Amino acid sequence: MRAFREAVEARDMDAVEALLAEDVVFTSPVAFKPYEGRALTAAVLRGVLRVFEDFRYERELSGADGRDHALVFTTRVDGRELTGCDFLHVNEAGLIDRFMVMVRPLSGAQALAAAMGAQFERIAQEASGAAPR
Repeated sequence: MRAFREAVEARDMDAVEALLAEDVVFTSPVAFKPYEGRALTAAVLRGVLRVFEDFRYERELSGADGRDHALVFTTRVDGRELTGCDFLHVNEAGLIDRFMVMVRPLSGAQALAAAMGAQFERIAQEASGAAPR
């Protein structure tokens, strides 16, 4: 998933959003309920990029059919080291239709949950198309 990786590494959210299927389902490591749809997923990902510090992908794994991908990353959130993995599935059109993130350790996940909680209002505004405050 080279195009996605390059877009994230460049922090090019327009390119990231263009790679998401309209009906994408995003499963967060810190929220119980998945987020559904391109606009909401893109808004969440913009929030993630605002809270991640020194983000970098370390390696990429792909399934034999070319539709499943795993991108292992390292980052910091509020000074806490964090390792995670983006699990991506692409549909027949080559767009990401399932996106699940897992992170460790627990202290990093807790820092991520707190940082993303502080982004909630802005994420909701961005997802609805309103200008963020």
